[in-house]
Amino acid sequence: MNGVYINGEWREGSQVLEVINPATEALLAHVSVGDATAVTLAVDAASAAFADWSKSTGRDRGALLRKIAEGVGAQREQLMHLQSSNNGKPLFEAGIDVDDVIATFEYYAAIAEGLDAGQDRPVELPSTDFSARLRREPCGVVGLIVPWNFPMVTTAWKLAPALAAGCCVVLKPSEVTPLAELRLAQIIADAGLPAGVFNLVCGTGLAVGAPLAADPRVAKISFTGSNAVGVQVMQRAAETIKGVSLELGGKSSLLVLADADLDLAVELACGGGFFNAGQICSATSRVLVADNLADEFLRRLQLRAEGIRVADPFSDDVEMGALINRAQYQRVLGHIQRGIEDGARLLCGGERPAGLEKGFFIRPTVFTEVPLDSALWNEEIFGPVLCVRRFATEDEAIALANDSDFGLVASVVSANAQTAERVANALQAGLVWINAPQVIFPQTAWGGYKQSSIGRELGPWGLAAFQEVKHVIRAN
Repeated sequence: MNGVYINGEWREGSQVLEVINPATEALLAHVSVGDATAVTLAVDAASAAFADWSKSTGRDRGALLRKIAEGVGAQREQLMHLQSSNNGKPLFEAGIDVDDVIATFEYYAAIAEGLDAGQDRPVELPSTDFSARLRREPCGVVGLIVPWNFPMVTTAWKLAPALAAGCCVVLKPSEVTPLAELRLAQIIADAGLPAGVFNLVCGTGLAVGAPLAADPRVAKISFTGSNAVGVQVMQRAAETIKGVSLELGGKSSLLVLADADLDLAVELACGGGFFNAGQICSATSRVLVADNLADEFLRRLQLRAEGIRVADPFSDDVEMGALINRAQYQRVLGHIQRGIEDGARLLCGGERPAGLEKGFFIRPTVFTEVPLDSALWNEEIFGPVLCVRRFATEDEAIALANDSDFGLVASVVSANAQTAERVANALQAGLVWINAPQVIFPQTAWGGYKQSSIGRELGPWGLAAFQEVKHVIRAN
C-alpha cells in the first residue's frame, strides 16, 4: 500500500512499515512510507500550486470541502472499521470520530463560502487624511503533523481550515495509524482538488516530520502530539522563523462538588478517563471529590469501572478497547507500578483483563491516596488510569486543579448553576464542561493554557491560524 501522495499521484515510498492491529497483534498491512526526499517533492508541489489556489474563490474552496464531507459520509462504515482495526478503539467511538470529521469539513465549507464578501474590510481611522483596509490572506504552504489517537479527526481539524483559508498542504499522518488517513486522502483526491494543493507523506517523525518542520518554504507547522516531540518541532521551526501551532499534553481535572449528582459524576469520570482507553489529551485523569461525597463516589466508581467491558473493538457489548501498541501498553503498566511504589492505593484494575491473552488491553484503573509529588498525579499517562483525591473546600479544589504544568480542559459537576459557573471561571483551562460529557463542536475553540497549547484550533480561530493579517493604508 502506497503511503505517499504528491502532486495528485500516489507513489511508492523509500521504505516499508508494518501496520498492526492492537487488539489482536495481527499484521494489517504493509505501507510504503516517505523520507526527506519525498518531503522536498511534496513541498515543491505545494509551492507550485499555491499561486493559483491562494487566488481561488472561497465559494470554490467551500464546494470542494463539501465534496470531501460527502465522500467521508458515503464511506462512513468503511472508515469506522479501518479506525477500529488500526487504532483499537470500539466501533461506536470510531463512528463518533467519523461524524466529527464530516461536521468539521462542513463547518469550514460554510466559513470558506463566506470569505469572498469579507476578505477586504474597511478600518476606521482617527484621521480623515488616510483610509485603511484589512485583508486576511493564506499564509502559504503549511505542514500538518497529526497523532495516532484520533486518526482523521485531528487531520480534519487542521486540514479543513487550512484549505478553506487558501493554503496548500503537506500532511504527515502517524505511521502507527495510517490506514484511515490513507482512505481519507483518496476521498480528498476524488473530490477534485487541483494537483499539489493536498499532499501526504507517511513516515516516521525523524524521516518525515523533522524535514517538514525545517523546510524554509513551509510557512506554518501545525502539530498535535506529545510535549517532548512538540519541543523538537518548535526547535526545527525556529531555524527558519516559521509559524507554529502546537496541541500537546494535558493532566486535567474533574471536580465533583458537594452538591453533585453522584450517578452523573461517576459516568463523567469514566467517560473522561476511559474513553479511547484513556488515550486522549483531554482525559480528566485527576478526579477531585468533595469530602461529603467521597466514600459513596468511590464505591460507585469502583463498581462502574470493574463492570466496564474491555474487549475486541468489534464486539457488540464492548465499552473500552485496546491501547495503541506494545510500547504504550508497557509504558502505562510502568506508570501503574511506579504509582504503587510511590504509595498510591490501587482501588481496581491495573492489569490485563482475564481472557484476553492477545492485544494491548488494560483494565480500567483507579487510584486513591496518590501523593501530590507522584508522577501518577502530575504526568500524562495516556492510558485508562484515574487518580481520585478528596477536597474540603471549593478553593482547595480549584487550587489542586490549577496546580499543573498543563491547562487543556476541566469538568465541573454541580447541581448549582451559579457555583458551577464560578468554579469554571476560576479554572486555568481552555475548555470547561459543566455537567456534560466531553462534547466538542467545530464552532468552539480547542486548545489550552500553559504547556498544553500554542494557539487554538476549530472555530474562527482555527481558520485564523492559517491566515496572515495585512493592512493597506493610503493617503486620501
